[in-house]
Amino acid sequence: MWRKIGIGIIILFVAVQLIRPTRNAQSEALAKKNDISTLYKIPYDVSQILKKSCNDCHSNNTKYPWYSNIQPFGWWMQFHVDEGKLELNFNQFAAYPAHKQRKKLEEIAEEIKTGKMPLPSYLWIHKDARLSPDEKYAISNWVQSIKQK
Repeated sequence: MWRKIGIGIIILFVAVQLIRPTRNAQSEALAKKNDISTLYKIPYDVSQILKKSCNDCHSNNTKYPWYSNIQPFGWWMQFHVDEGKLELNFNQFAAYPAHKQRKKLEEIAEEIKTGKMPLPSYLWIHKDARLSPDEKYAISNWVQSIKQK
C-alpha cells in the first residue's frame, strides 16, 4: 500500500512539472517603449540598484533562477512577479497617468525607507538584492529630485 502511495506521489510530482507558468520576458525594444527612463534620467548607480533589487518583479524582464523550473516553486515565483508588476512596472511607468506616476514615486521612497521592499522572501535567496543604507539614500534622493521637477 505504501509503495502505491509513493508511486502516486511521484507520478503527481512529475505531472505537475508539465504545467508551466508563462515567463516574464519582453524584447528590449518593447520594454523600453514606456520605460521610466523615457521620462526621467536615472543615474547609473540608481539604475544598477534597481536592476539588482527591483527589476525581477517590477519590469517586463525577469531573470529566472534554476529553481523556478521546479513546480510549485515556479508558480509561486510567477505569482510574485505578476503581483509586483501590478503594483509597479518600470517598463510601463511612462504609460501611467501623471497622478499615478507621482503616487508610485512616493510609494517607491516609502517602501524602500520602511524596508518593505525588496520583499523579505525575495531576499532569502537573493542576498545581493538587500539594500544598504547608501543605496536606500541614493534611491530616495533620486525620487526626491524627480518630484521637485
